[in-house]
Amino acid sequence: MKLTKILSEVSGTVSQIDKYGNVRTDIPADALTKEGFEVGDIVVIKVNDHLIQAPFVTTYGDVDRGKPLIRISDNYLTLAINYGNFGETYSLEVGDPVTIQLLKKGAYKSELEIRHLVKTNNRQDYESDEVFANFREVTVGKIGKGKLYRSSHPSIDDPRSSYASQLMKKAGIRTVINLSDSQEELLNNLQYSDYYRSIYEKGNLIALNMGVDPMSEDFANKLREGLLFMIEKEPPYLIHCVEGKDRAGITVALLEAIMDASVEEIYKDYVKSYENYFHVKPGTPAYDAIEKIIADLFKEINNGKPVDDSNIKQVAMKYLTEKVGLTQEQIAQLQEKLK
Repeated sequence: MKLTKILSEVSGTVSQIDKYGNVRTDIPADALTKEGFEVGDIVVIKVNDHLIQAPFVTTYGDVDRGKPLIRISDNYLTLAINYGNFGETYSLEVGDPVTIQLLKKGAYKSELEIRHLVKTNNRQDYESDEVFANFREVTVGKIGKGKLYRSSHPSIDDPRSSYASQLMKKAGIRTVINLSDSQEELLNNLQYSDYYRSIYEKGNLIALNMGVDPMSEDFANKLREGLLFMIEKEPPYLIHCVEGKDRAGITVALLEAIMDASVEEIYKDYVKSYENYFHVKPGTPAYDAIEKIIADLFKEINNGKPVDDSNIKQVAMKYLTEKVGLTQEQIAQLQEKLK
């Protein structure tokens, strides 16, 4: 990468790599401030033999899927890839040196204005319990009524949790695919919902502790485990992560695709979570940016080629067989459960 004049820089080391591949450094936030770094700047990340251009942002969704970023987390600089694994991509280990160079002041601020979405934790700010909890039934394509639901986490220390729990009980959920929790986290979280705990105690809940990169082996292997669990168990199914929009959004989109949903239906359902949380409106730049996340995901799965109604089902089927490792028979069993 050809660089223009570097304005300033800070250096440190990798202090921690979390389960998603996000890389925490030992560079404190005030060190960046002292050197003139601000949210909205473009920087260059120097790790190992790599020079990576990235924006300084506040959250992962401030960049397109698969793009690198830097942000402050718990008062320290973190390096990440939205829906990706920064540590694995750049072969980083704890103790590796990191240098951040300031390249362009404020060059990303206009993009942040489009992307910077705000939610509240107040029920009165949302039109219904379903919207507040991001809880909804999925019936696009050939998915039958009363078969598949998606939601935010129904059993966690969060203002939305009790609403999601009540709604899943009302829907008669029998099987839960928890994409976010480790087994330790799950056991701790069972205290927040009696109904959720009852499903676990019946052996009808699986916790997968998945990351957010569908092209990683970890994601694919855990998705396989979750889908096989669905085949063994009975609907109605609930698929959730923490907010029910990213990992749940990807998983549900793949199921919608193999159940003959159109591209428009799949993309609309994905963005619906952002409408629910952030009041994003169709036809706005923010809506288009979010829709691009799921469009880019299917494009990546399809070897860089866009998808449309003529091939999205085949693209999803190929991903589930070649990447996830399901057989055609297992996919047919899953389709039978959902139709």
